[in-house]
Amino acid sequence: QVHLVESGGGLVQAGGSLRLTCTTSRLPFEDFTMAWFRQAPGKEREGVADMNTVGSATYADSVKDRFTISKDNAKRTLYLQMNSLKHDDTAMYYCAAEFFGGNRLAPNGYGKWGQGTQVTVSS
Repeated sequence: QVHLVESGGGLVQAGGSLRLTCTTSRLPFEDFTMAWFRQAPGKEREGVADMNTVGSATYADSVKDRFTISKDNAKRTLYLQMNSLKHDDTAMYYCAAEFFGGNRLAPNGYGKWGQGTQVTVSS
C-alpha cells in the first residue's frame, strides 16, 4: 500500500518561511505527477502546486512567486518551499499522488493522499 507522509508544518509569523516535505513508499515516485493541496477550515480543498514527471510545475495564482515545488527522486521526496507566508496561507497541507488526468490542481484528479501537516501563519 502506498503511503504519503507529510511533515514540516508549524506556526510561523507572517512574512516567514516553511518547507514542507512529503515522503513516499511503494510508489514509482519518478513516474507520478504529484501535488500539494491545502484546506482551510470551512473551505474546499484547493490545489497549491504540482509537478509532473518531467519536472514541469504549475502553481495556483495565490502562491505564484512565493512557493516553489520540487522533488528529489533518489530520496522519494516532494518538497514545497513556502516564502513570504501570509495569514491566508493558514491551512492543512496535503501531498497527493496517483494522478488520473485532467486539471493537475483539482483534488478529484488524485487517488492517493497523505494525512496532512498543519501550517499556521500568525498575522
